Amino acid sequence: MLATSHLQVQNDRVIVTEWRFEPGAETGDHVHPHDYVVVPLTSGTLRLVEPQGTRDAQLQAGVSYARAAGVAHNVINVNAHEFRFVEIELI
Repeated sequence: MLATSHLQVQNDRVIVTEWRFEPGAETGDHVHPHDYVVVPLTSGTLRLVEPQGTRDAQLQAGVSYARAAGVAHNVINVNAHEFRFVEIELI
């Protein structure tokens, strides 16, 4: 099952997308073409399947993080509850 996304803002500077993951939902393999910031709206664990291996990331609602362009992974919700975050891509 795939996570769902809702585009909130897109202009010449940013792309803002809300992501929703039902339990077990995933993004599918992808590569981030832009630097980005993630703002978790819920707390929990997301499993990251990366070229170098798999790891679990503990995220807390309201505690943001940033990554550089080029990140490649699949993101999977391993929680028993829906997981949501807002992704802000910097163009």
